[in-house]
Amino acid sequence: MNWKMSDAVDYKGFPADKAKTGGWISATLILGIEICERMSTMGIAVNLVTYLIVTMHLPSAESANAVTDFMGTSFMLCLLGGFLADSFLGRYLTIAIFAAFQALGTGLLAVATKLPQLRPTPCNSDEQCNRATRIQLGMLYLCLYIIALGTGGLKSSVSGFGADQFDETDEREKTQMSYFFNRFFFFISTGTLLAVTVLVYMQEELGRSWAYGICSVAMVVAIGVFLSGTKRYRYKKRFGSPVVYVIQVLVAALRKRNVVYKPGVSRFYEDQIQDNRIHQTNQFCFLDKAAIMEESDYSDPAKANNDEVNWSLRRSSWRLCSVTRVEEVKMMIRLLPVWATTILFWTIYAQMITFSVEQAITMERSIGKNFQIPAGSSTVFLVGAILVTLAVYDRIVMPWWKKCKGTTGFNNLQKIGIGLFLSAIGMVVAALVERRRLVVARQVKTTMTTTQQNSRDTLPISVFILIPQFLLVGTAEAFIYTGQLDFFITQSPKGMKTMSTGLFLSTISLGFFLSSFLVSIIKIITGGKKGNGWLGDNINNGRLDCFYGFLFVLSMVNLAAFIFCIAWKRQKSNKEAADEKC
Repeated sequence: MNWKMSDAVDYKGFPADKAKTGGWISATLILGIEICERMSTMGIAVNLVTYLIVTMHLPSAESANAVTDFMGTSFMLCLLGGFLADSFLGRYLTIAIFAAFQALGTGLLAVATKLPQLRPTPCNSDEQCNRATRIQLGMLYLCLYIIALGTGGLKSSVSGFGADQFDETDEREKTQMSYFFNRFFFFISTGTLLAVTVLVYMQEELGRSWAYGICSVAMVVAIGVFLSGTKRYRYKKRFGSPVVYVIQVLVAALRKRNVVYKPGVSRFYEDQIQDNRIHQTNQFCFLDKAAIMEESDYSDPAKANNDEVNWSLRRSSWRLCSVTRVEEVKMMIRLLPVWATTILFWTIYAQMITFSVEQAITMERSIGKNFQIPAGSSTVFLVGAILVTLAVYDRIVMPWWKKCKGTTGFNNLQKIGIGLFLSAIGMVVAALVERRRLVVARQVKTTMTTTQQNSRDTLPISVFILIPQFLLVGTAEAFIYTGQLDFFITQSPKGMKTMSTGLFLSTISLGFFLSSFLVSIIKIITGGKKGNGWLGDNINNGRLDCFYGFLFVLSMVNLAAFIFCIAWKRQKSNKEAADEKC
């Protein structure tokens, strides 16, 4: 049995020994730092809207957009983290460096929320609330976006570095990798659970500065634990920046757009050894022109000959790319339909940590006589649904499915489809619940104004009525997140796995940004002169149920598009290559 890996090295740069590196121990050390990142980021996100409304005195829609912009930027910066990891730093250093940014940002946020000079004076019963100044908001946003930078760098590399600890060519370790994706999400959901329960409770009872300070210390400890595994990790070899490679193929194909392509006649360039080559496919044939060899591709055409060594030494990567490189770009293009149709789910998810929390602020949250659930902790049902779904799937569904069907459960595309359907149903339930809440608000003749004091009046309706929408969207997230993670990592080329992870995380980013965009547009279109449209400054004067209904319609259209894309992909994969014409 070969215990040395050809595509991974140990910390000294020698071929990695399977017996001494990688496996579940290494993966667990990596997961520890992700738990702390998730705890701090989600601990901030799920309760940030209450801080912006109650303490900083911002309107409802603006507060929701501030949260989604923060989360969107966090995930968009994953592309930057992925680029640095692939081009310069590697995943190990990228995780260590950006984890330090995460610890710094949460530490600064603890200070910013402690100093009274960085927040407006509290509201009095006989005066209007003063909105936070630009300086106060600027300091708050500076801390948040340092945290976003740390989050982006971490998330782009953690899942990929964890997957690197398993060998895809080993059947036993390949099976372990399938379990890793589910357990990875289970671990980070545990971090979210700690965030929406313990951390949010500490924010409400002890103060936000204490909670954020603890997050900063926890991240420092996690960095120490992560570094302790340096000798046990497997480090995959870097192949350079995949972004540059993609651009090179596109530029080379564009330059040769007038070259006549003759299947079976045209000579194609290849620089990979036989085991690493990807065979040419007939899809997206216009890109194949980037691999056609011509004399003009030589740096010195006068010395051109048919020697393949000279081609590899003298060629310009911006004029001639290998067949394998072209096929890698094609593989990335094939990911785009799934990428595009999963963005909307994260727009729906954004409502669970923004408007659903705002709903909880107005509702009865008492348990017994002395305890009141913090509004941000209402999302515990969202996280609980995720954890229960993952546990049941991991311990019951996967073993049963493997015994009966011979496979380890639903494939990644089936998971995504299930998640999209459940999220659409979740929006229907959310619309019905919000309609009921508005009926109660009108029955008690609530006369809230835009002042933040009145917006905190409690309606005689229990917060537990929100549970169904949290359960549906949480279960959907469990399927979609693991399905996306598996799909983008396993369906991408070896040298572009970090980029594909960033591509996956960009769907979350764009989903949050799309939420901000839709909220702004809906507010403008339906706002009216008094700002009491669908998304009024006070949700008791708005029609949030209509907004949820609108998201349901978009979800069904998106689900139909996803099914169409999968059917098209399957049809293409089943079609004989000889029947395709370029």
